[in-house]
Amino acid sequence: MINFRYHVVSLTAVFLALAIGLVVGTAALNGPVADSLKEQVTALRKDNQQMRQTVNNVEKQLESEEGFAAEMSQVVLPGKLTGRRVLVLSLPTGREHTEGVIKMLRLAGADITGRVDLQDKFINPDNNTNLLELAVTAVRPTSTQTTGLPGNGHGVETSSALLASVLLDRAQGVAPVGDADRRSVLAAYTNAGYLTTEDPVTGPAEAVVVVSGQPYVDKDSAKKDESVVKVAEQFDRTGAIVVGGNGSAGGNLVAIVRGDPVLSQTISTVDNANTIQGQLVTSLALVQQLTEKKAGQYGVGDSAASLLPKLPQ
Repeated sequence: MINFRYHVVSLTAVFLALAIGLVVGTAALNGPVADSLKEQVTALRKDNQQMRQTVNNVEKQLESEEGFAAEMSQVVLPGKLTGRRVLVLSLPTGREHTEGVIKMLRLAGADITGRVDLQDKFINPDNNTNLLELAVTAVRPTSTQTTGLPGNGHGVETSSALLASVLLDRAQGVAPVGDADRRSVLAAYTNAGYLTTEDPVTGPAEAVVVVSGQPYVDKDSAKKDESVVKVAEQFDRTGAIVVGGNGSAGGNLVAIVRGDPVLSQTISTVDNANTIQGQLVTSLALVQQLTEKKAGQYGVGDSAASLLPKLPQ
């Protein structure tokens, strides 16, 4: 008769057999599995070293190219913009490479009439009404600067048109802006936190370099990107203009200008102005704008026509 003791002994034998099998199986497989893991780790380590070397080589190549561009700028730029009055308009997304752009412009001999940094507040769609009101109140009572400003209710567009009218040369036959009117407008926007100036603006410019960057990515990105385009459009109406940007994809200012058949005919763009090479090309593109009255799209992006403009000897 099968009793409880028999069941206990049988179960014990089964578990003992399983334990022995696990021990024997692990011992048998331990060598091949460990060897395989070691080989995989060794291969991954080699791949990692190769990737590091590739990255180091690319960084060295970039440094070499930047160094070459810096040396070439000393040869090709001096004198190219001598006597030319240039305004630098820095957008919030282009702040990091604004100084580099200015350095190249000065090397070319440009007379920088001023650097104006538009703040995020200027681009923020929540301030549309305030910008519309400021475009009226910023002007002195005796001035006629509000004449001809856009009346479509877009605060950035209207304020940009006013700023362009006091910062750039006026159209032929239009009375120039006095220093007092210029100071009044700039002071109003500065006090309201919409812009800052590195140094006092010395007078009107005949050309402007707009320094921009990557597109906006927040919830108001579409409206902000639209506002940035409005800024460029208004400064394009009264002077030669080059946009020195960073990249040419994702809806940033460079990409939008290049994709617009009208804007691309009058606004030059450089998609790598965040590099020394692009900063050099930005100055050359401005030379082309001023001497040939010609716009071009330059840089390393797919939408660029070439790396740099071909200037006459």
